[in-house]
Amino acid sequence: MSPLKVTRRDATTGPVLEIIGELDHTTAPQLREHVTALSLRPGQLLVLDLTLMEFCDSSGITAFIAARNHTHALQADVALSAVPAHTLRVLRIVGLDQVFALHPDSGSACGA
Repeated sequence: MSPLKVTRRDATTGPVLEIIGELDHTTAPQLREHVTALSLRPGQLLVLDLTLMEFCDSSGITAFIAARNHTHALQADVALSAVPAHTLRVLRIVGLDQVFALHPDSGSACGA
C-alpha cells in the first residue's frame, strides 16, 4: 500500500493538486482537507492531477465529487487530469465523465 501524498503547485488558472499513491477510504479524508483548505476565487480552476495516483476506490470518487461541490460553492470549477484507465472506467460507468472536465495532463487542463 502506497500512502497518499498531495502536493500543490499554482498555475495561472488556479491551484493544481497532484495526487500521489492510493486514494481510498483511509486517505480520501486527507484529499478533502487539502481541497477545503484552498482559498479559491470565483472563476478559478482547481486541477486534480492523477498522473501518479496508483489506486482509487469509491471513497476516492466521493472525494472528487466533494471537491466539485466545494469548488462550485465558491463559484470556481474543478477538472481531473491524467486519469488512470481503471479510474476512468469507473467514472464512465457511473456517468461522472459527463460531470467532470477530463484532460490528458495538467498542462492541457490549465490551458497551456
